[in-house]
Amino acid sequence: MNRVSPEIKKMSLIKQHKTGLILLAYISPFMMMVIIFNYIPIFGWAMAFVNYKPGIPIFQSSFVGFKYFQRAFSLSSDFWIALRNTLALSFINIAFSVVPVVFAVMISQVRMLSYSRVIQTLSSIPNFISWILIYSIVFYLIGADQSGLNKFLLSLGFISEPLSPLINPRIAWIIQPLIGAWKSTGYAAIIYLAAISGIDPELYQAADVDGASGFQKIIHVTLPGISSTYFVLLLLAISNLLSNGFEQYWLFGNGLTWNVLEVFDTYVYRMGIEKSEYAFATAIGIFKSLVSVFLLTIANFLSKLIRGESIF
Repeated sequence: MNRVSPEIKKMSLIKQHKTGLILLAYISPFMMMVIIFNYIPIFGWAMAFVNYKPGIPIFQSSFVGFKYFQRAFSLSSDFWIALRNTLALSFINIAFSVVPVVFAVMISQVRMLSYSRVIQTLSSIPNFISWILIYSIVFYLIGADQSGLNKFLLSLGFISEPLSPLINPRIAWIIQPLIGAWKSTGYAAIIYLAAISGIDPELYQAADVDGASGFQKIIHVTLPGISSTYFVLLLLAISNLLSNGFEQYWLFGNGLTWNVLEVFDTYVYRMGIEKSEYAFATAIGIFKSLVSVFLLTIANFLSKLIRGESIF
């Protein structure tokens, strides 16, 4: 048996170290960005424990302990309304997470490659449109008295007066997830299309040999093949239950629907920017972050328990 000489081993180790240093140099700018924009601001959490006033250094402000957390959890606080809306909208959005899966499976069944590419392109465009334009489009389609929806229903005699779904608080929890699903479904389907393309073709060939129909192949081959991808994205969505986003609900919220559309992101903005209650807004932000970390840990544990694989 030939043995590797010590000199060759040493040269190999030196080469590996050099490669590692080069790779580290490549990623160091991105690591610095993460540290600067994600970790250094954590020191600002100290603001939640002092009587902070703009212009006075945080560590020169008087210490108040958990005063702002107690205020948030008091029964008279709007915190509970924001929590209710956040959780309700998050769970509804999670229920809508099957829509990109169904859409991706439908696209994968299109035999004309050029046609499927056109569908993918057109359906993913809304994801790159700003929420300002989305609001304008939705308003002219279903929001205004002279919207396309009202004109269509009035012309058919289905209604006697214009509908105003954007100012109806009873259906706000359905309208907003539908708008969000329309905006993101095409782009989210790309992930599942990539997972479908990674399924072993021999599985479909075996299904053909067994006489499986197209629907049976979807049920027994396609869906199991993308289940791991869906499960990971589902767990990540669960870990972000308290993060609904800001732009959509800030734009679509109004005096009639604000009681059901104010989420944590808009609540923190309103408290911190509009009312200049920086310490209280920081306390709410800390609560959001801690709950998100806790949910991510639980999701990772469940993933390892159920699937035998962890997210991280």
